[in-house]
Amino acid sequence: MRSLDILMFTTFYPPYSFGGDAIGTQRMAQALVERGHRVTVVHDEDSFLILGGKPPAGDPPDDGVIRIGLRSRSGLASNLLTQQTGRPVVHAARLREITAERDYDITWYNNVSLVGGPGILDYGSGLKLYEAHEHWLVCPSHVLWRYNRELCDKKDCLRCVLSFKRPPQMWRYTGYLDRQMDKADLIVAKSAFSRRKHRDFGLRREMQVLPYFLPDLDHQATEPFTGHPRPYFLFVGRLEKIKGLQDVFPAMDRYPDADLLILGDGDYAPALKDLAKDNPRIRFLGRKSPDELAAYYRGALGLIVPSVCYETFGIILIESFRLGTPVIARRLGPFPEIVEHAGAGTLFETEDELISAMTTLQGSAPERAALSAAARQAFETTWREDRVLAQYGAALARAAHRAGKTELAQVLDAGAFENGASYAGASVAMR
Repeated sequence: MRSLDILMFTTFYPPYSFGGDAIGTQRMAQALVERGHRVTVVHDEDSFLILGGKPPAGDPPDDGVIRIGLRSRSGLASNLLTQQTGRPVVHAARLREITAERDYDITWYNNVSLVGGPGILDYGSGLKLYEAHEHWLVCPSHVLWRYNRELCDKKDCLRCVLSFKRPPQMWRYTGYLDRQMDKADLIVAKSAFSRRKHRDFGLRREMQVLPYFLPDLDHQATEPFTGHPRPYFLFVGRLEKIKGLQDVFPAMDRYPDADLLILGDGDYAPALKDLAKDNPRIRFLGRKSPDELAAYYRGALGLIVPSVCYETFGIILIESFRLGTPVIARRLGPFPEIVEHAGAGTLFETEDELISAMTTLQGSAPERAALSAAARQAFETTWREDRVLAQYGAALARAAHRAGKTELAQVLDAGAFENGASYAGASVAMR
């Protein structure tokens, strides 16, 4: 079976990244390399740097992914031109050069808001897949969070964008985005909820739901976690207002039997620390390494996911499930479909419901053991890397058949995304 040549575009890519969408893109790129394919990722370093990110020290580890970071003399001007025109103005010549170097089998568009906007779909050859990691296709602020204070239930984009102190994007009112999206052979939503929201807010094209995945763990720790002396619930993620952590603090004031450990950092951290300053049982532990993070998951009574915005998925839920840790999530966005499918947690809407869920998890060892087993089983059957990659391969094969790309369809039908060829150590090109 021949290897495929795959080109990915994304605004953020590790180590020039902040959130889960970039990690999801990286996991996909690495998984495809491990299956013997050649993967090139083009991302915009300027976007990360002008938003306050710090340049990484040294080169990232060699994982076989070819990474091309775009950077200009004036990153702010480059990003503003892309944001305003919906096209990759400054980097257009470089992108034409990159895409002319090879005849790509698949061009894979991820979060493209600042790496080229909808105009990036003019670049790249082969089958074209667009993966909607956020709601940017129907929301200039990406998150359907209106006026920077509430869930969005109808479009009022001009006033909303101004409330975020961003310049409006007039190309969104010209039909340009729809015309560009017509160039995609397959458009992926990360959850049924996100697909529905894209439809409700005006996306014309149909989407297929394909979730995030995680690789299975090579081993499972059997020793109890001893890094914290008291029972605890866990929060993991960026510290932003839309993540809803501030709503958990009043419940913790009423719940003395366990602590709340917070892993992560972000712009809202100072405000959160001020809100929690009178409760010593709320602990801010900052960022942790993957191994440390896994240990904290294993030791937790449960993961609390209180986001107040419409997420597209929720990778931290399946991170928790992979380690057999139950979830307590707000009944909002895609969380109900994930938690209810897994049968591995509880949903809440009110403070009293949150406290009740915590009480049940801590007070009933059999209940927690049953939820833990369901969490692990759901991960194995639904969100494990090999299972999700097989779904992607099948979806792309169908798209290739529709597009008349018979040879590519045959390669995909033969299991190009399923074969777990071990990674042999291809070099990373830094250009």
